[in-house]
Amino acid sequence: MRAAILRKPHDLALVDKPIPTAGPGEVILKMESNTLCGTDYRLFTGAKTAGVAPNVVPGHEMAGRIHEIGDGVLDIMPNLAVGQQATVSIVVSCGACRNCMNDREHLCERLELFGYAIDGGLQEYITVPERAIRRGNLIVTTGDLDPKALSLAEPVSCCLNGLDQYRVEPGDTVIVLGAGPIGLIHTQLALHCGAKQVVVSNRSQHRRDTAERLGAIGIDPTTEDLNARVRELTGGAGADAVVVCIGATELAHDALVLARDGGRVNYFAGFPKGSTSVMEPNLIHYKELEVTGGSNARRRDVARAIELLEAGVFAVDELVTHEFPLSRIHEAYEAVNQRLGVKISVVPD
Repeated sequence: MRAAILRKPHDLALVDKPIPTAGPGEVILKMESNTLCGTDYRLFTGAKTAGVAPNVVPGHEMAGRIHEIGDGVLDIMPNLAVGQQATVSIVVSCGACRNCMNDREHLCERLELFGYAIDGGLQEYITVPERAIRRGNLIVTTGDLDPKALSLAEPVSCCLNGLDQYRVEPGDTVIVLGAGPIGLIHTQLALHCGAKQVVVSNRSQHRRDTAERLGAIGIDPTTEDLNARVRELTGGAGADAVVVCIGATELAHDALVLARDGGRVNYFAGFPKGSTSVMEPNLIHYKELEVTGGSNARRRDVARAIELLEAGVFAVDELVTHEFPLSRIHEAYEAVNQRLGVKISVVPD
């Protein structure tokens, strides 16, 4: 089979490997789609190295189908069957550390991630190891989905974790800073939760057009005063919730300005390692803002994401706009770098 391996930063190789067989406690998935995200490209450039094993197969937004079930698996997952569609919750947690014991398995002190330390989805077949099976990381669908839709279960699950923190109530005004794939997922989640209006700020006309087709109000922050426009839309109050979906340090302060008194601000995007931001803490103090972050997802978040995808909550074709075969993996990575379309799916040849 073909597989992409990341030997070291800037050295992504397409190689031939034996098709794996399922050992005791293991499951083999035949891959159908793996979508790429900005993190994949940061692993490629070396901008992100923590927890990344040499010669790992990248890819963590996976959709596959059960190909082989190892001995003992059915004792753990008795309803599993060859041919079922499935994905994985990428955070393999220890189940015993302080975070795991306090319902923060996604922040496990000894976590391993698919596509970082465990071989991920940029190959034709993937082994789900016994420790992941025992932790419940293999998650099957109840019916067949378009594989590119199932690939979105991972980013949607992360957004659901963020949504749980910043919350959206019916009638809210929500500001989404950034209209990349994550910003567009947050946009659709906010509208699904009953937001009265979602304002999406992005410099790209194409991305703003996409956000508007999804039901949002698109604003170009380079030509329009975003704060003034938000005040106009909210009768001077400001936004109920602001979600930062771009790792631009200046937005850390801007989000506090845009929020209403008692509003919620979520720093969902990852910022460059070691970066700092200048902000006015009195905005948090006097406006009594609730400020949260968002990172990774729990197994149950992935299950929730699949339910929403099966219910048709997301306009998948607006999110996954381009497809590349695995044999053109380098072109796919360059397309991510060039921000071609919105999101890219890599599929077996």
